[in-house]
Amino acid sequence: MKAKEFQGMTDAELKAKLGELKTELFNLRFRHASGQLENPMTIAACKKNIARVNTVIRERELKKA
Repeated sequence: MKAKEFQGMTDAELKAKLGELKTELFNLRFRHASGQLENPMTIAACKKNIARVNTVIRERELKKA
């Protein structure tokens, strides 16, 4: 997803999405360790999405302060 798509979400939706992405990252790492992951680049993409969500959350925190 793009950062603009995350910016359109509410704070609660961002927190929920962050939880989903962290669970997905855990599952991807588990599948990679067991040799079932076909494309290891999905791990990097998931990490980038987590960073994007965290960035949007932080921007909103700074804007409120």
